[in-house]
Amino acid sequence: MQRRNFIKLSATAMAVTLYSRLTYANANNEQLINNPDEAWALTGGDWVRLTAANGSAFSGNGINVSLKNSKNGQAILVQAPSTELRGIRLVWKYQNQKYSKMLGDHWERSYGDLAWKTPESNVKNPWYVMLYDGKQTAGFGVKTGCNTMCWWQVKPDNIELTLDTHSGGEGVKLGDRTLHAADVVTTISKGNENAFATTTRFCKMMCEKPLLPKQPVYGINDWYYAYGNNSQKSINEITKIMAEFAVSGNKPFSVIDDGWELPDDFSKHNDKFEDMAKMAAEVKALGMRPGLWTRPLIARLDTAKNRLAPSIDGRNDPKTPILDPSVPENIEQIKHNISLYKQWGYEMVKHDYTTWDIFGKWGMQMTTDFTQPGWHFYDQTKTNAEIILNMYGAIRQAAGSMYLIGCNTLSHLSAGVFELNRIGDDTSGKEWARTKKMGVNTLGFRLTQNNTFYAADGDCVGITKDVPWDKNKQWLQLLAQSGSPLFVSADPAVLGAEQKAAIKQAFAQAAKVQPTGEPLDWLTNQWPAKWKLDGQVTTFNWD
Repeated sequence: MQRRNFIKLSATAMAVTLYSRLTYANANNEQLINNPDEAWALTGGDWVRLTAANGSAFSGNGINVSLKNSKNGQAILVQAPSTELRGIRLVWKYQNQKYSKMLGDHWERSYGDLAWKTPESNVKNPWYVMLYDGKQTAGFGVKTGCNTMCWWQVKPDNIELTLDTHSGGEGVKLGDRTLHAADVVTTISKGNENAFATTTRFCKMMCEKPLLPKQPVYGINDWYYAYGNNSQKSINEITKIMAEFAVSGNKPFSVIDDGWELPDDFSKHNDKFEDMAKMAAEVKALGMRPGLWTRPLIARLDTAKNRLAPSIDGRNDPKTPILDPSVPENIEQIKHNISLYKQWGYEMVKHDYTTWDIFGKWGMQMTTDFTQPGWHFYDQTKTNAEIILNMYGAIRQAAGSMYLIGCNTLSHLSAGVFELNRIGDDTSGKEWARTKKMGVNTLGFRLTQNNTFYAADGDCVGITKDVPWDKNKQWLQLLAQSGSPLFVSADPAVLGAEQKAAIKQAFAQAAKVQPTGEPLDWLTNQWPAKWKLDGQVTTFNWD
């Protein structure tokens, strides 16, 4: 690589020193990362260093890694024809001590713990990492839809990218095929661009073709006051109340959450519901658009054992057997159920639990491993990411024109496939502290993904007697003016005149196209209180 092509990113000596060694500009003046200084492979218990054949290829132990530049990224291609491959690690030597803050992402939903933090060597940053030096912001990531689970680690003297190639809890058997593991992209802030603007632009770089709703999405969901104790009668009751606040030209959704189905069969309703097609028609007649919650990987109790995923910690309840998503017959069953909901007349499906059901862990628990070691899928020739992408694609295909909300879905693999994604863990209709922790933090640090990856759903406003209205009213306002989806989960018994007036105003705001809200104090506040919303600065009191 010729040094005259190295990018000069700012007048500061720090930026020139750091970035001239790590990134460069191509002929189109787009920033690319240099070839790595080291490449490692994991096949058994230890990482083995590969030998550099030239600047863009590494090999050893029957494993080949090559890097190929495109106009806006660097493709990582992997071959391992005769071994079970668990992972590839690329290392760029790079002095990072001058960075004061680092922001990473999460595997699936976030868990109230996102923040600009002091860089730590042992922290895994899923999918991408943003670095801040007090003036400029740099981003290192992989494009969405990648075929491996990727994370970045920022160490004092290098940056590392690990591409996990497990299939279940064992290595993948690639055979003779070449795995297009991921595409690396990088950026640095431009002009007077602040950290929020740079991160938002970087999300657009990582996801070139997001799939977005045709209109802003808003409406209701029964979970945070019913918690599964719902019925056809109760859904009709709350839908009738809330339909009064519908905005002409953009009808709200009424999403029926968990509680309608048989325990082991998501193609059949229980005795609390008379008929699911009739339920959808009744919601439409009341002036809303029907939506439905489902758990795709739950198996019927009579499912043949060879279709089930192995029993592991987190996936060992005999009352809730889990389908192996690499079995073609199971994919067809998932598609059948999604198609059935469409036939019933539903216009949105919220599908949940797939990450937990596949790995037996929540994203916050994936600090060391994604899952318990020692097991693999029926199809061990595909990585976990490839198997999940295939399942997501099947759900998308079966849904057709229905909107899809991914919940407990892998964020980087959901982008471009689902119109909406639940970006944080559950808020609450029982305690404000949980809504603040999960909701406010999630919205503050993942709104950069809103309308860049998908419509970013920060979860519901749970309006009940147990959550102080003065706090919920602020959470409602933030969601309504953020430019992201708004869902209200309101107990009819506590809907007084003040609550109804606030919901009516929130629906009117959420139903129209708005700029994505910006947390103005997110560099220093884990639960941002100062926001720029539709051009106006608003300060909230979350405590």
